[in-house]
Amino acid sequence: MTSRSSPTADDRVFYRDIKPHDAPQSLDELRGPRSGLITLPIDVYWGLTPIVNLDSVGGVVLAYQATISEGQAGDQIELLNRDLLIEIWPRLVLPARASCMGEPFS
Repeated sequence: MTSRSSPTADDRVFYRDIKPHDAPQSLDELRGPRSGLITLPIDVYWGLTPIVNLDSVGGVVLAYQATISEGQAGDQIELLNRDLLIEIWPRLVLPARASCMGEPFS
């Protein structure tokens, strides 16, 4: 009988780290609205209130984090605005797989 050691925190694999991530080919494809109300699709955001106000920083952060983390390229093209993304980028908290592009806006 062999003894097995318990896995350590370093041995664990999290789904968030291996989940496939989709993104448009270019920031120039992003043609979403810059202001107003948008409704996030259920597969992008499954919270109680999918309607977000892009005229508030909190609304933009919520919508953009959800859309980048969970949305497909088509969702991102329709919901994200290139200039607004560049403006809000430093405030977004994204999984490593979604933010691995670093600072694409320099």
